[in-house]
Amino acid sequence: MSDELPIPDYDQLSLGDLRHRVRSLTRDQLDQVLDHERQHGDRAPVIQVLTARQAELDDGAEPSGGDQRNAPGATSTAHDSPVSPAQSPDPSTPLRHGVPSQTPSRGRP
Repeated sequence: MSDELPIPDYDQLSLGDLRHRVRSLTRDQLDQVLDHERQHGDRAPVIQVLTARQAELDDGAEPSGGDQRNAPGATSTAHDSPVSPAQSPDPSTPLRHGVPSQTPSRGRP
């Protein structure tokens, strides 16, 4: 088994992207990805997607066309937030009954 997976950037893909990418894999490629997942991440939702696709292939489904090398890479991860604490909004008191005049010290010390 090769160390290179048939899906580029596999470990950075979201579950939704993975659902689409596995449709073009053959049974052998899918087995390779499933073995990798079980040895590394062992994420239940991912394993569920992969085993469901295995069942579809076993029932006669054909891999869809396309080349994984032409697929777009993972865009970003959840840890790449462009907002820092310095850019967060000013603290604000919510309106009392939706009326500004009934809300004392609205956003002011």
